Amino acid sequence: MTYETIKLDIADNIATITLNRPERLNAMAPQMADEIGDALDQLDGARCVLITGEGRAFCSGADLAARGAGASISGGQGAHRALTRSYNPLMMKLAKLEVPVITAVNGPAAGVGCSLALASDFAIAGKSAYFLQAFVNIGLVPDGGASWMLTRLVGKARATEMMMLGEKIPGEKAADWGLIYKCVEDDMLIEEARTLAARLANGPTVSLGLMRQGLAAALEADYASALRTEAENQRIAGDSADAREGGISFLQKRKPEFKGQ
Repeated sequence: MTYETIKLDIADNIATITLNRPERLNAMAPQMADEIGDALDQLDGARCVLITGEGRAFCSGADLAARGAGASISGGQGAHRALTRSYNPLMMKLAKLEVPVITAVNGPAAGVGCSLALASDFAIAGKSAYFLQAFVNIGLVPDGGASWMLTRLVGKARATEMMMLGEKIPGEKAADWGLIYKCVEDDMLIEEARTLAARLANGPTVSLGLMRQGLAAALEADYASALRTEAENQRIAGDSADAREGGISFLQKRKPEFKGQ
C-alpha cells in the first residue's frame, strides 16, 4: 500500500520504518498505527526492524485531533474503539515478530509513542529524548501496553511515578533506570541504531526470534515452564542452518556467516 503517515525502506536486511508526520511531532492517529502494522507485514526478508521518527520527535502520543483517535472529549467508547482496532493490534504484531526490533528515540516519546518506543528489544535514545506517560494530565490511563511493560522494566515504584505523576523521564535517566538500552549524543543516534541493526541483521535470525519469544514467555512463566520452553526453542534453533554454520565455524576457528535460516 501507499503510506501517508510513515516511510518504509528496506536495505541490507534492515527494514527502517520512519514515523512521518513531523508537523504533528509524529502524533499517532489510528491510520499511522494501521500503516506501521501493514509495514511489518511487508518486511520482504528483512532480518531486523528499526523504527524512528522524522524531525524533532519520535512520537508525541495519540493524535487526539485525528478522526477515530478516540480523543477524551469524544468519550471513552471512541478511545476503546481506537485501541482495540488499531493500537493494540499493532503492539501485538510487534510482540510476535520473529526478527529483532530497535527503536531510535529522537525527542519526545509520549503516551502511546512511549509504549511503541519501549516495545522494542533495544531502545536507544538521544540525550534530548524523553519518555512521558502524560495520561494523568488529561484524566486518562496509560495504554499501548504501558502498565504491563513499565512494571517489568523498572518495577512498581518507578512505573507508578511515571504513570501517576506524569513527568518527563529524560533519556539519560531512562538509561540509568534500565528503562532503555542506552542513551547517546543526539548526532550519534541514527549511526548507533544502524550499527546495532546491521549486527542483528547479520546474526542467527532463527535463534534471535526464538530469544524474543522466550523472553516474553519467561515474564509470565514459572521456572519449570521456562525450562521446557528453552528446551523446545533449543530443538528448533539446533535444526537451523545458522546453527550448523555456527558449529562448523567454531570448529574451523573462523567467524560464522549467518544467513538467517
